[in-house]
Amino acid sequence: MMNQPTDQNPKLGAPGAGLPLPELILARYVFRKRCRKSREYAKSSFEAEREEIRRLVEKTGMGILAKPVLIKRLRGLEDSSRYWSVLMVLEHLRMVNGMVALTIRSLDKGAVPGIVADTANVKPDPDITSSVIDEHEKVCDMLINCAERVADLHTAAEFRHPWFGPLDGHEWFHLAGFHMGLHRRQIEKILQVSG
Repeated sequence: MMNQPTDQNPKLGAPGAGLPLPELILARYVFRKRCRKSREYAKSSFEAEREEIRRLVEKTGMGILAKPVLIKRLRGLEDSSRYWSVLMVLEHLRMVNGMVALTIRSLDKGAVPGIVADTANVKPDPDITSSVIDEHEKVCDMLINCAERVADLHTAAEFRHPWFGPLDGHEWFHLAGFHMGLHRRQIEKILQVSG
């Protein structure tokens, strides 16, 4: 008898498979429109999403935060990312925001990071512990501090995002808030299903 997918053993898309084409086109349009806004908007958007994520985490017990939950795929979320715990979401954000900070720092110096940005490489470990809560906050601070040290985020150097193409420092900073918003919605959905 063939194993059927369950909430504990869901059949998901491959990590890094991306989004359906119409959804990707819409995401690119919305993101490019957002990037026309100021760096102050990028910062305030990032901080607002960070605060809302913090509020959601603080009001939730550790048993719920640590439990992976299968949710319906949200627009903008890869299928492979829909069976995560809240702690896994925080670990993913910690990894991505740390990479964005290092990317902005590198682009400000005129250097392109010597790696390929790949969504498959930032999938979290299911066994992540509660220590990720503080680590996530520290990396958020690092990203904000890094962006604030750059006089002009419209860097000449660009680094390629797998969905949005070559981005300068300003666009990477906007991406951080855009990305946090997606995963804040994911956390809300996880908590609704857990409720």
